Amino acid sequence: MHRRLSRLFRIFGPAWITMLADMDASSIIGAAQLGSAFQYSFIWFLLLLILPLYIIQEASGRIGAVTRQGLGDTIRSNYSKVTASLMVIPMFFADIATYVAEFLGIGVGLEILGIPLYAGIIAAYAIFLVVAFTREYESAERILVAVSALLVFGLFATLLLRGVKPYPVFAIKPSPQYLFLASATIGAVVMPFMLFFQASATGVKIGKRRRSVDEKVVKEIKENTLIGAIVTELLMVVVEMTFAGVRASPGTFISAQSLASVLQPIAGRFSPYVFGIGLIASGFLALIVVALASAWSVAEVLRIKKRQLLYVAESLPAILLVLLIPPSMLINGVIDFLVVFVFVLLGPAIILGMIAQNRKIMGRFAFSKREAIAYWLASAFVLVFGIASAIISIW
Repeated sequence: MHRRLSRLFRIFGPAWITMLADMDASSIIGAAQLGSAFQYSFIWFLLLLILPLYIIQEASGRIGAVTRQGLGDTIRSNYSKVTASLMVIPMFFADIATYVAEFLGIGVGLEILGIPLYAGIIAAYAIFLVVAFTREYESAERILVAVSALLVFGLFATLLLRGVKPYPVFAIKPSPQYLFLASATIGAVVMPFMLFFQASATGVKIGKRRRSVDEKVVKEIKENTLIGAIVTELLMVVVEMTFAGVRASPGTFISAQSLASVLQPIAGRFSPYVFGIGLIASGFLALIVVALASAWSVAEVLRIKKRQLLYVAESLPAILLVLLIPPSMLINGVIDFLVVFVFVLLGPAIILGMIAQNRKIMGRFAFSKREAIAYWLASAFVLVFGIASAIISIW
């Protein structure tokens, strides 16, 4: 029994860290906006997204387990230099977009705490670089997971105190705001960096501890990813339901002040501090995952030994863009970049699908016809529906 638990723990980490990072600052803000604008109307949609989230993430974890190496090494070893270089492009820009969204979320947390935005963002960026250059990833992850979990627990406790309201849980409203938030919800659920991280992290962990992969390992990855997908979406539902009683002005996004006040039933006057610190921690957790994902993907393909330089190359343009956004537009920026994620997801989704069904790479664990159909249908759903919703809402 002890051996089985140890084996489960060794491959449990990547799936769960990935899913915890999915509950990042931008996702929390996005789910809060759902509840504020449409009460419980998006619950059905969040639950529906469990299936494509699981299917796409499971492919990522399976690739890492079978190849026992980082995603970048897998690409470099099995494709030509030209093809591998082309694959790097969407991965590189996906990281930049994620950095922007997370620093915007951190900026919202700073605003809630009353910390000057520009000074706070620069300080946050400096701390991020210190963690990246000193490689204190695991220590940072433990702290950030704990603080982020405190915020999620606070939201859940607030929901219990307020009680479930008699709002409809299935409602489709063909308004521009509804469609735009539907697209943002897809971007908040299936994030590009999650695909890179789970594949690479699973490959590295199993590569260090196993000589071969059998059906039991793949089955465990499936189970862990499924549980992680369910838990993540249920947490998103909790956030939406918690903010259902927090009103925003019609047609606008929820304000930082409204975000700060939601925990008052359990935190009282400390509500802004709990929410602000929790939001910053969840943003930092995603930043750490992004750094690891880029290190294990882009750097491997391009054979970059000093990966810290890649962190700067990806994060510096993002931080400059964040500093150009007016403080009053931070939350709008977060929601906008969640929609951008849907467009950015196109490249990574195609890359993973190509690898997962390649029998030369995956052997007997390559997609079966049924699995390949399920993967491409799931990818097509999130991409087509997300992109179409965004375009229609803008027009």
